[in-house]
Amino acid sequence: MTPPFPDAGWRFDNSYARLPESLFEPAPPVPVQRPGLLVFNEPLAADLGIDGGILRAAGAAMFVGNELPPGAEPIAQAYAGHQFGHFTNLGDGRAILLGEHLTPDGRRVDLQLKGGGRTRYSRGGDGRAAEGPMLREYIISEAMHALGIPTTRSLAVASTGEWVRRETPLPGAVLTRVAASHIRVGTFQYAAAVGEPGLLQALLDHAIARHAPAATSADDPAVAFLEHVVEQQASLVAKWMHVGFVHGVMNTDNMAVSGETIDYGPCAFLDTYDPAAVFSSIDQQGRYAYGNQPSIAHWNLVRLAEALLAAVRGNEETAIAAVRGVLETFSARYERHYLAGARAKLGLTVAEEGDRRLFDDLLGLLAATGGDFTTTFAGLAAIAESGTSPAADAADAAFHEWYGRWLARLTREPGGRVGAVAVMRGSNPVVIPRNHRVEEALAAAAAGDRTMLERLLAVLRDPYVETAANEPYRGGPPSGCGRYRTFCGT
Repeated sequence: MTPPFPDAGWRFDNSYARLPESLFEPAPPVPVQRPGLLVFNEPLAADLGIDGGILRAAGAAMFVGNELPPGAEPIAQAYAGHQFGHFTNLGDGRAILLGEHLTPDGRRVDLQLKGGGRTRYSRGGDGRAAEGPMLREYIISEAMHALGIPTTRSLAVASTGEWVRRETPLPGAVLTRVAASHIRVGTFQYAAAVGEPGLLQALLDHAIARHAPAATSADDPAVAFLEHVVEQQASLVAKWMHVGFVHGVMNTDNMAVSGETIDYGPCAFLDTYDPAAVFSSIDQQGRYAYGNQPSIAHWNLVRLAEALLAAVRGNEETAIAAVRGVLETFSARYERHYLAGARAKLGLTVAEEGDRRLFDDLLGLLAATGGDFTTTFAGLAAIAESGTSPAADAADAAFHEWYGRWLARLTREPGGRVGAVAVMRGSNPVVIPRNHRVEEALAAAAAGDRTMLERLLAVLRDPYVETAANEPYRGGPPSGCGRYRTFCGT
């Protein structure tokens, strides 16, 4: 008889599994042959109130689904989505939600196994994941957390001891993902498309209780919930833009109503600044280019509003008018968040009318010269701190003119140049998950050496402070690297 899996302090209360069964399917993980723990997130375990020592001692069995923690109730969630603009029914084809853990400070978080095996929604797929993409999501999601950007988290990556078939056989792995929830815009699209009486309202009530409890007492809870999601997404995408993050596949099934970044498939970070930057091999038309992300977020929110219409009070005409009124606020909300972040990156704490132009002019210079996005802003803080002035030769005359305007603007700041430096240091990372560094670490890990991976993770935990350890990680790729391409990993 198999002994019970040791209790590391999990407290499961699986409210999603109590919703109508149309929204999910029971989905026990498919056991694997030889599980092995590749990387484990001790700080996250502590934050969740889980005993990391017990989990480590128990091995990788839970992190591949061979054993279940006490109270788990594994399901695969159903959802739909607009993928590159085309609507389709989807669902968790390789992800299994173990349940919802209640943390000691009262948060409710999902615990999900990504790569846990076939489900009802696998659509011919194997339900598995490869080691490289799962380690990649671990790196990027934890880096995003350290950058202060709302995101799902990664608790562990475990190898399966099995091969998955892609273009070539690859070693299999499972990612344990932690999220405020896995409810997506596509989840609402699915509920609306099914048309089952009460299904949309049940999902809405659940999402409101979980993510927007104040909407319960609003005149129209559905409209209030939409307004909450619009605000969260406007804030989130503005944060993406200010660190040069390119999601790469902003389908509606990859947009969480919690306001967290979710699904790190073909994502990447800008090196040289380019609004048209596309890294994903599957985005042939540039739909999800870096500069398109705000407009795509708005497009996705329109799809959410369409799905919610049946739950909005009043007749069809008044319901459409109500959601349209909320959607029309997105641009102003996004601009507010974007401009606040832009000011912080320039060290500005009080608002002046010309601040947006000052920021945009610098971006224009970067676009024209192929300047590095991250090092430029980190360098501005260093220049301001030293009080030196860049040389005004012909090669950088345009920047010198901009620099003069920026210095003049800083003189009108209450804290002057010293105060500006402090603001900039907290707003401009010196290190990001550089694409070439991520690939370098993944290649070494694939060859059996995780030293480079561990070093990269350590550097990314403190992205706003210059240290001797992160100095080699601050620069862009070596010349001759060519155009960077990412792949979805499915």
